[in-house]
Order: sequence, then structure tokens, then C-alpha cells
Amino acid sequence: MTLASIPIGPLRLLPVILAPMTGVTDRPFRTLVKRYGAGLTVTEMIASEAMIRETRQSLQKAAWDPSEEPVSMQLAGCEPSRMAEAAKLNEGMGAAIIDINMGCPVKKVVNGHAGSALMREPELARRLIEATVKAVKVPVTLKMRMGWDHASLNAPELAKVAEDLGVQLITVHGRTRCQLYTGTADWAFVRRVKNAVQIPVIVNGDICSIDDAETALAQSGADGVMIGRGAYGRPWLIAQVMAALTGCPVPADPGLAEQHALVREHHAMMLDLYGPVIGINLARKHLGWYTKGLHDSGTFRNAVNQLSDPMQVRGMIDAFYEGQMRHAALAA
Repeated sequence: MTLASIPIGPLRLLPVILAPMTGVTDRPFRTLVKRYGAGLTVTEMIASEAMIRETRQSLQKAAWDPSEEPVSMQLAGCEPSRMAEAAKLNEGMGAAIIDINMGCPVKKVVNGHAGSALMREPELARRLIEATVKAVKVPVTLKMRMGWDHASLNAPELAKVAEDLGVQLITVHGRTRCQLYTGTADWAFVRRVKNAVQIPVIVNGDICSIDDAETALAQSGADGVMIGRGAYGRPWLIAQVMAALTGCPVPADPGLAEQHALVREHHAMMLDLYGPVIGINLARKHLGWYTKGLHDSGTFRNAVNQLSDPMQVRGMIDAFYEGQMRHAALAA
């Protein structure tokens, strides 16, 4: 299976995209994913109201490294005029794409009638999409789920409305809002969206390997894949999937020495962005994902999660990976 690049307005993107994930796909993680290779990275979801108020957190989420460009900025909201204003602000900051979030299932988001709650309110969704598209000159894309629940699988109809309003690409997570992240993603359903529109469609959900990506594409007929949780602790995965889908040699997983250097760099980048206190706390999940499956990683995680001093954490990271390399040498 060999995929072509995807046209979005003046851009042509390779067909493997890093999903926006709150608390995960911040600037440090996206920078590393892009370095290995990705068709596109998308910022964490940014609330349109917070963007307009320019809160510290929203500005952190909206910041990107030049190596990421072109950058897609994802916005969530339920007021068309405020979404439009936030989209203009992001365009002015240099965003190459504005992505509308109609897929987030988190209670505090849907209780505010944003995210996947908009799939229950198609008229409001229509007005919000229309206002956003009209507000900016850059391409607008849309991320959604299959529907609110299995009694209202309206993604094909909403996708057609979005296309008619000027949206240039649609990503579908193969679950309903009510499923949250339980069960398995229904990649075959995404074909119904693909058949409803002429614009590119991206399949998302449970894509954690090259085999998953190939199966998802075969079942959905989509133009590309979006990878989220599969990239936890593996910022190189997207590059591997992209190589496989574009007919290039697939790079091997990085060796332990490269992983060690990567983890040290990622940790330092998070401390630089968030400061030592918040940075150490936010980095813990990444340390868990990077080390999962390595020898005695549970002991490492339990110990490192108790530390609050950056130098002690770095020393423990070094000692852990040095031990991994010794263990690997003895096992060889």
C-alpha cells in the first residue's frame, strides 16, 4: 500500500498525522515527533475563550517550534463568533491550519456544549464551522467522532455539511462520544464518511503499529491516518508508519543509547517550558511510557515518581539506561 501526499489548500502533507492530545502533544513532544518525521503535528486542544483572553496556558499550548511548520492549531468552543475570533488570532500568530474540535469526549468539554457535544447539535455545529471558515484565509479542518452514540451516527451527514461550508479535510475517530476510549475503533465506519465527501478523510483511533495503519486504511478507504495513543513513549512511530505507507524503507526503533539521549532531552525541554515544579510532574507520564517494557522499569518508575529535584531525576534516568545497556550486553 502506497499513499500519496494530501492537498490542503496550498499545502501538500504526507499522510501520517500526530493527533492532538491534551496534556501530551505539547511543544516538546511535537518537536521530537516532527524531528523523526510526521506529515503534520496538531497542537493540544485550545479553548477558544482562553485563546481570546490569551491565558498563560493557552499561549503555552499555542507555542510551537519552527521545525514543526506547517502547524495546525486545534480550537474548541461552542460560540461561533468566539471561535471565529480565536481562529483569526491563531492565523495572525502564524498557524497554517485551523482545526475544529468536534471529537473531544471529556465531560467538562461536552458539558460546555463543545467538542463531541456539537454532534448532538448539528445546527450549532453548522454555524460554528461557517463562522470559522469565513474568519480565516488558511485552510480549516475538522476532527469528529462517529456520532454521540450508536443511535445517532451522523458523522457522514455532518462531514458533508462541513465540506459544503469550506472545510478542507476531515478526521474521524472510529468511536462515539459515549464510548469514550472503551471498546475498539470502528475503522470500517469511516468509509461511510469517505463516501459522503470529496475532500480528504483521515482515519483515527487504535492505530498503534504499521499493521494497524494498513488495516485501518483498507477498511476505511481513508486518505491517511492520525496516530494518538500509539505514539506514547514512541515519538519515532509516526515516521515508521509514514515510511511504510509511502513505500520507503522503515527505520528501526532507536537503540538504547539513542533512547537515553531522547528521554534526557525531552525531560529538559519540559523543564524549560513549564518550569521545574510543573515540568517534573508533567514529565512523569512520559518517563513511564518511554520505559514501559524495559528491564525492571516498574522499580524505576516507582522511584523516579517520588523525586522532585531535577538533578536527581536526571541522575536516575542516566542510571536506568546505563543499566539497560549493561543488561542488553550480558543478554547478547
